[in-house]
Amino acid sequence: MDKFWLQSYPAGVPAEIDPAQYDSLAHLFEESFRKYAARDAYICMDKALTYAEVDALSQKLGAWFQARGLQKGDRVALMMPNVLQYPVALAAVLRAGYVVVNVNPLYTPRELEHQLNDSGAKAIVILENFATTLQQVVAKTGVKHIVLASMGDLLGPIKGTVVNFAVRKIKKMVPAYSLPGAVNFRDALAEGGKLKLQKVKIAPTDVAFLQYTGGTTGVSKGATLLHRNVVANVLQNEAWSQPALKKEPRIESPFIVCALPLYHIFALTACCLFGLRNGGVNLLVPNPRDIPGFVKELAKYKVNIFPAVNTLYNGLLHNPDFAKLDFSSLKVCNGGGMAVQKAVADKWLQVTGCAINEGYGLSETSPVATCNPADIEYNGSIGLPLPSTEIAILDDEGKPLPLGQAGEIAIRGPQVMIGYWNRPEETAKVITADGFFKTGDVGVMDGSGFVRIVDRKKDMILVSGFNVYPNEVEGVVASHPGVLECACVGVPDANSGEAVKLFVVRKDASLTQEQLMQYCKDQLTAYKKPKYIEFRDALPKTNVGKILRRELRDEKKAA
Repeated sequence: MDKFWLQSYPAGVPAEIDPAQYDSLAHLFEESFRKYAARDAYICMDKALTYAEVDALSQKLGAWFQARGLQKGDRVALMMPNVLQYPVALAAVLRAGYVVVNVNPLYTPRELEHQLNDSGAKAIVILENFATTLQQVVAKTGVKHIVLASMGDLLGPIKGTVVNFAVRKIKKMVPAYSLPGAVNFRDALAEGGKLKLQKVKIAPTDVAFLQYTGGTTGVSKGATLLHRNVVANVLQNEAWSQPALKKEPRIESPFIVCALPLYHIFALTACCLFGLRNGGVNLLVPNPRDIPGFVKELAKYKVNIFPAVNTLYNGLLHNPDFAKLDFSSLKVCNGGGMAVQKAVADKWLQVTGCAINEGYGLSETSPVATCNPADIEYNGSIGLPLPSTEIAILDDEGKPLPLGQAGEIAIRGPQVMIGYWNRPEETAKVITADGFFKTGDVGVMDGSGFVRIVDRKKDMILVSGFNVYPNEVEGVVASHPGVLECACVGVPDANSGEAVKLFVVRKDASLTQEQLMQYCKDQLTAYKKPKYIEFRDALPKTNVGKILRRELRDEKKAA
């Protein structure tokens, strides 16, 4: 394939990267632990862990798991927000030869049960704040080992005790739960400290992550990411960032704001693993929705790299204290997960002096596939293909289209997954015979190689960077006894980019919006919950009875 876009690359960015320099992510971890032992790796709530401390703690936890009899390739779920235990558990699971299953801590019992069973997880590390969700489903899953973390575990004995007391007793953030046989995180570390982590031979082709993504069929699927996929994306992101990081004054140890959730592939690769590879420090932000608290936290540090989604950038810009911060060290701001709005990009540049570089990727691509160069101001595109990455624009038959014509964006490169976990039919639908992943997004590529997204082939709704699949929402709503039929679409929303709107034909005339909202709240994570419900006498359908979501969407635009 003619990689004509290389002519648009910034000076110093290579055409290719070499993922073969690491056998595995465990290899990458261990090299960084040695090279940067004395440096801070992660900071959370004013407590720092050095590379050497993350090394020692992850060896203990990994040895504890091995002593439970887990075999190489077994799946271990991580269900935590951005706290220090996350990177420790991440390194422990990967170094011990297991597969990480990232779980959104805000999942409902229904969503959690599906993911644990679909992945075949045998163990889970979970923050106690969410233990009540696990309690409701654990007996229906194959999970045999539970490690229960609490907010204060790694904050030191005095501060940790104070934080745990505040979280449990004052803020009442830990609902009552009962998980007999669960082991406290600190107890697992103490037991593991008496053991030795057994070295496991991990190949580049071994599975590292099952990264769950919504399904057009309404069922969440695990994108199967190998060690070599994620290693490649870390190296691609690094190569792309070099021109900005090498500008004077040069950054030796990048300071990265990690406010996006680590269970999401964007933060995992662009913050956590990128920082690790480059001897940087990640500021872990457990609750970025607390904007005033977040701004106070940012005021303590000189930040170099700030990946975020449009809604977070926008929220910060609307805080009066944000503009008073020192942005003199800010070098890279990556926007992903959802479209960056021009008004937000312009204001961010004006306030911080650093442009937002919009990029694009998916769970299936580890995630980054394209990005704008760091020295380019907002242009409405998702940028150029990263090193070692090819982008094709395909027609409905899967044939490449000429430049300037809109078609489905397809991606080929070392960061592309091998397929969906245990779903060969679903995999066959999205990966072409010559190895391109069909994204379901419709885009156009120009003569310089820049790509723009013009539409979505799927009916997916993008709420604050999170994918919401209408089939899943509709499946839940249709199970309500008072609902005859329903459809949901995305509608524009000033805060979240899009919001979920639900159209319902009632079976029970007495069904209210409030009752249905509560039902959705019990069954769906907050971002999937409808923001609007409209009752209708009938829904538009094709002549074979298929509900026409597009008509409902177009109707909203016309209105």
